Amino acid sequence: MSRFSILNVTFDCSDAEAMARFWSEVTGWPWTKVEMPGNPFWWVGADDDTFPHLVFVNVPEPRRTKNRVHLDLLPHGEPQDREVARLESLGARVVDDRRGVSPGGWVVMADLEGNEFCVEDGD
Repeated sequence: MSRFSILNVTFDCSDAEAMARFWSEVTGWPWTKVEMPGNPFWWVGADDDTFPHLVFVNVPEPRRTKNRVHLDLLPHGEPQDREVARLESLGARVVDDRRGVSPGGWVVMADLEGNEFCVEDGD
């Protein structure tokens, strides 16, 4: 029996709205602002009860080091190279292209605020 379900993956941001918009485009999930008194945030998630959701919160301090947790994305319906190109068109950048090396097969990318994530080979 599982003790927990992962409800949210939360990102501290300097521009939570821009980050929510970016990740909504990445995932295809809708995004919305949640007006919580004293702590508004942006929420990205499927319309049903599918978890986890992505939550984006404005914080005053900048990110200083490499993130220690990252998302691994598995493309559905499009080849990896097309998805990498699409993500670049949204503002992501390639940090480390591991498609032609061993071990490899994935592409490390960074979002608008430098948070790294991987795009796996969906084939």
